[in-house]
Parts: sequence; C-alpha cells; structure tokens
Amino acid sequence: MDILKLTTGAMVVSVIAAAALAHGGATGIVKERMDGMSVMKDSMKVLTPMMQGKTSYDAATVRREAEKIGQHAGEALTKLFPEGTAGKPSEAKPEIWQDWATFSDLAEQLHTYAEGLALAADNGLMTAGSEQGAGMMGGGSMMGSGMMTGGSAMMGGMMTGGVPGREELSEMPVDGVFMMLSQACSACHTRFRSE
Repeated sequence: MDILKLTTGAMVVSVIAAAALAHGGATGIVKERMDGMSVMKDSMKVLTPMMQGKTSYDAATVRREAEKIGQHAGEALTKLFPEGTAGKPSEAKPEIWQDWATFSDLAEQLHTYAEGLALAADNGLMTAGSEQGAGMMGGGSMMGSGMMTGGSAMMGGMMTGGVPGREELSEMPVDGVFMMLSQACSACHTRFRSE
C-alpha cells in the first residue's frame, strides 16, 4: 500500500513538472492560450482512437470533447493572441499577426467544426458501415470516390475551399466532421506554430 501511494505521488509530481516544463515559464495571456491549447490537445487524444475504431464509440464523449474544443476556438482563441505576444516561451510565429485574416479564419473554422462534431455525434462512424455515411461520402472510406472527385455538392464545396455550415455538418458521419476539424488544427499549426 505504501509503495502504491509513493508511486502515485511520484506520478502526480512528474505530471505537474512536465506541464510546467511544457509551458516553459509562460505567464499571463501566453500561459492562458497554452492552457487552452492543452485542453484541445487532450480532447483530440480522447477522440482520435475513437474515430479510428481503436476504442469504443460513445456519442456523449464525442459531444463533451467537441464542446471543450469549441470553447477554446473561434473568438475565444483569437482574443488570446494580442500583438506583441510572440517569442519565447510562446510557440506562436510572427506570421499570426502578419496574416491575421487567415489565422482568424482557421480559428473560426475550428469553432464551426467543433460545433458540427457535437451535432453529428449521434450519426456514428462512417467506417462502422453507416448507410448515411456511405452514401454521403461516396463509399465506405474517408477518401471514397465522392470526396475525392467532388461527387456530392457538399463535398465538392469543401474541396474548393468552402466551409460547410453547422446544419450540413450535423448530417454527416461524425468521423467525416472530425477529419475536417483535424485538418483545421493541422493547417493552423503548420502555418502559425513553431515546433
């Protein structure tokens, strides 16, 4: 029992130390935005294996995690990036302020996709053989012919840069919406985050 308490205590101290190190002494608004990014990262860690079929699908969990992401996206995200907050310990590139319109658009896309993900939670996974997903996405895989060729009006619009609305997202298989959310995260990190 004492060994268990000691091990558990050591693990808690390690987690706290790792979190402090990850934020590299950040304070104020920089720490606040890093904390928000950590919340979104944790939600993605919960959702990703579920979307890949590696863990059991649970619509309530999807809604909860999507709502967490949504709370840290859009205007809630952009307000945490006032000019003059680049540089260590921040991981924000100066390009954020040089191309604010793109950064702001990506933050809004993330918000829209997070809301859409929550709304689509009850639709289930396309990869689970959902009839709705197979018809909408052009086959049984995320990269079915309909998506790649723009076979459906909705998917064709997304491929040309259009962002579907919440109503369109709410009718999609949840893993399709998750893919769009993931791509918005990736696009923002690639362009605006230092590694």
